[in-house]
Amino acid sequence: MKKNRIILHADLNNFYASVECLYNPGLRGKPVAVGGDAEKRHGIILAKNNEAKAFGVKTGETLWQARQKCPGLIFVKPRYDLYVKYSRLARSLYEEYTSQVESFGLDECWLDVTNSETLWGDGKRIADEIRLRVKRELGVTVSIGVSFNKVFAKLGSDMKKPDATTIITPENYRALLWPLPVSEMLFVGRSSAARLAEKGIDTIGALAAQPEKRLIEWMGKSGAALWRACNGLDDAPVHLYTDRAESKNISRGMTFRRDLVSEDEVRLGVSRLSEKVAEQLRREGLRGGVVQVHIRTPQLNNISRQATLPYGVCTQRDIADGAMALLRAHWRIGPDNPIRAITVGVSALTRMGERPEQIS
Repeated sequence: MKKNRIILHADLNNFYASVECLYNPGLRGKPVAVGGDAEKRHGIILAKNNEAKAFGVKTGETLWQARQKCPGLIFVKPRYDLYVKYSRLARSLYEEYTSQVESFGLDECWLDVTNSETLWGDGKRIADEIRLRVKRELGVTVSIGVSFNKVFAKLGSDMKKPDATTIITPENYRALLWPLPVSEMLFVGRSSAARLAEKGIDTIGALAAQPEKRLIEWMGKSGAALWRACNGLDDAPVHLYTDRAESKNISRGMTFRRDLVSEDEVRLGVSRLSEKVAEQLRREGLRGGVVQVHIRTPQLNNISRQATLPYGVCTQRDIADGAMALLRAHWRIGPDNPIRAITVGVSALTRMGERPEQIS
């Protein structure tokens, strides 16, 4: 009988905000959010701590929306170099237990510790030891899901926060996971969740109960992948960092639930996409020299523009500012020119430190 794999998903809790509170102990116990520029009153929430979360502050909303919910909210400008440093420290710690460590953003990693059991103990023991060491050596906390595949391990790390270990096994996954909203599944976004809701599917269990052929008819290949994942059949490997193909460009796109008709709405969308692009750039140790924007109208007309930047960038603000400059120059933002979808990207990629850079 084939032995089940032991997969961990480690998720650093409230990562950006936790690092900021670590460097400024005076912030502890107070509602803190990282993101944007509070003085200029623009930008979005990139991270928040538990105290801010208690007021209903959410990642991705604008600063003014968050301030309405929590008048005493303390805004901190992001310091990406610091977050990259702690992300690498955490990854180095994980790699003491296995060489199979796959990053999923700055604050998340999968670990395959199947072959580490004889050295370090079972999955729970390894997870608990990692949690203890992260807290003691890095000063932040991590929640870890332990399961037999990547999808369930990630669902496990989301179930209990902060600083918790959750075990999901072939015996208990139906009871633990199937009652959850289908939107909790990895790669089920808003549009997919809305489409499934129209079919009467609102839980992971309801999705798992559908015939695989029906999901393929509804959603194509992604339907088959979702069916396998819901039923515990995900067999995707945990990739080594060295397995990654060299990126030629990095981009992220989104089709919005309603058309964007104001500059504030457009900037919010561009900011969200720019953060995802910036996150991957930093994760791969890259900078982009060209910013690109692609927009689609409700009539499905497309326009693409790009511009060379004066220096290589890897932060959300630089990418978003470049993208917004392109949009203002080539598109009259307003009710008469609604935008249905936006893609933001960067190209002309170079390794960090590969070329000398002029500082300000």
